[in-house]
Amino acid sequence: MPPRKSHARAYLMLGVVMAFWAGNSIVGRAMRDDVGPFTLSFMRWFIACLVLLPLAARKVWAERAIIRAGWLWIAILGALGVVLFNALLYNGLRYTTATNALLLQASIPAMVLAVDRVLEGTRAPALQVAAVLLSTLGVVTIVLRGDLAAVAGLPIGRGDAMILIAALAWALYIVFLRRKPAVSPAVFLLLTFSLGVLTMAPPALLETLEGRNHGWSLRDLGGFVYVGIFPSVVAFYVFNAATEQLGPARAGQGITLMPLFGALLSTWLLGERLERFHWIGMAMILGGIVLAALVARRRTEPQNAGGAGAAPPLEDRP
Repeated sequence: MPPRKSHARAYLMLGVVMAFWAGNSIVGRAMRDDVGPFTLSFMRWFIACLVLLPLAARKVWAERAIIRAGWLWIAILGALGVVLFNALLYNGLRYTTATNALLLQASIPAMVLAVDRVLEGTRAPALQVAAVLLSTLGVVTIVLRGDLAAVAGLPIGRGDAMILIAALAWALYIVFLRRKPAVSPAVFLLLTFSLGVLTMAPPALLETLEGRNHGWSLRDLGGFVYVGIFPSVVAFYVFNAATEQLGPARAGQGITLMPLFGALLSTWLLGERLERFHWIGMAMILGGIVLAALVARRRTEPQNAGGAGAAPPLEDRP
């Protein structure tokens, strides 16, 4: 597939992912009084593993040599993207507002650029940095409802610290995805999600013994199914594929789409109006993503002109 079309498809894939992950945060916040955060995380990965098992069980045995050679990076990626990020996110949502959570997660694209520079030596183009800043400013505009002075009145607490650490864990996951062993996508997800099941089981059991999981309704069961399939199996599969296509920096920038989808979902499901600040913020977010896409297009054109091996990498390296 030509690079332009493949990049456009990758950005479209990221849009689908962010819609599912926006729903994940909404569900996590809505279920906080009925389900403990570790229990929700355990159920999410348990259901995801049940979905993946018939698709990947035979492949695990067939790819056992690759798994054995690359088990360390599989474990690291699973710990960062599956265990740490989600446990901290669900716990943080119990102690902080959705506004704070969105603002802190909006720092992920900038964290990706910084982590990639420090740990991998990657220098992002100046236009790529500008694209990230523009999209992040769009997120801030939506979350603060167009009043930048409102940031001074936001409460800061332990929940915010959890969300911030979760954001750093996710930035590390994105950057280290390039070190993923050459196992098939279904096998990689099954192995990393299994790590989530194993690590979340003990604290989930403790929450049950303490009486924190009670009175589950059909809505809660539906929430389990949703987070186990769409933000997990579907979204992780698509996000990992888009990251391989676009590189960590541009894939990480897709996080800024989450508040955009949150606003659209609120309008659709809750009948809320889109205000002027929504449109301004959306324009900034989409403008940053379009700018990033133009950077990607410009940097792939030499490859088309010069043949195989003539193009520079997606990000500069010293």
